[in-house]
Amino acid sequence: MRRTVALCVVLLLGCTALVACDSSTDSRTVTLVTHDSFAVSKAELRAFEQAHNVRVKILKSGDAGSTLNQVILTKGKPLGDAMFGVDNTFLARAVNSDVFEPYVPHDLGTVPARFRLDPTNELTPIDYADVCLNYDRASLAAKGVSPPTSLDDLVQPEYKGMLVIENPASSSPGLAFVLATIAKYGDGWRDYWTKLRANGLKVDDGWEQAYYTDFAGGGQGGTFPLVVSYASSPPAGVTKGTPAVAPTGAALDTCFRQVEFAGVLRGAKHPGLARELVDWMLSEPFQAGVADQMYVYPLRDGVKVPPSWALYAPVPGHPFILTPTQIARSRNTWINEWTDTVLR
Repeated sequence: MRRTVALCVVLLLGCTALVACDSSTDSRTVTLVTHDSFAVSKAELRAFEQAHNVRVKILKSGDAGSTLNQVILTKGKPLGDAMFGVDNTFLARAVNSDVFEPYVPHDLGTVPARFRLDPTNELTPIDYADVCLNYDRASLAAKGVSPPTSLDDLVQPEYKGMLVIENPASSSPGLAFVLATIAKYGDGWRDYWTKLRANGLKVDDGWEQAYYTDFAGGGQGGTFPLVVSYASSPPAGVTKGTPAVAPTGAALDTCFRQVEFAGVLRGAKHPGLARELVDWMLSEPFQAGVADQMYVYPLRDGVKVPPSWALYAPVPGHPFILTPTQIARSRNTWINEWTDTVLR
């Protein structure tokens, strides 16, 4: 019988490398399924691999909503061993789909109780951020328009045709923004979106496309001055020095609080290594890097963010919040109603 050599695909910070390996190496390969925005430093990833004598394969699978959809569709034959990127907008759906194994990480006690939203312990909180309207200062100044400060501002004529958003059916930031409007306007939220649609908006499938391709502040030639992103996004635009303001800003009265989770996939080939991955993501070294790598806030008590974040990424004082139970009860209805209102 001819001997064949298997190939392992290892994704490190968006770079793909093919390395030859045999079955013994494959037995020490643990796969983390995640969204396209996941990032970790090479040094930290290598430290984990060396400490556990393991190879980590990072399988990026689109936006958070799309990634969870793929995990649910492959129930019983999981794409990997663990998943990172479920957030509170999809939390109940993830738990009810029975695709995660219960696990209590060693350091769960370092996470404030208000972020521990899953009583089943199938999903562990890792970080948080606030989904908000972001704006590009230079683009707005060129149009002679001041940055918007509220959701109400977005339906005003001066912002016509300036906004790009993400589809809530496929994007967790997109869904979070819809939930912000539901929390603010209650039964009148569809009327708000009717006005927003009439004022002109572009809908993308996911955050990466909206922010980096279409948003004027994304650095790739986009033309839309307004985008749905995060309160913690503006530091990414500060490339040198410490200017008084970042090139982009966030409207802090438009935000919805988002918490991201990780969990062990039911039926994983390497459940023990998957649990080690979840432990690692709550460890102090990993948590210390999430601000620089993913522009989100760490959840472990005592871990600090870069000093510049006080200037460019302040935490919103009163973000909009809906409970996972509220979201689970009406999410599909809300998404269908949004689709009927905005896309049809």
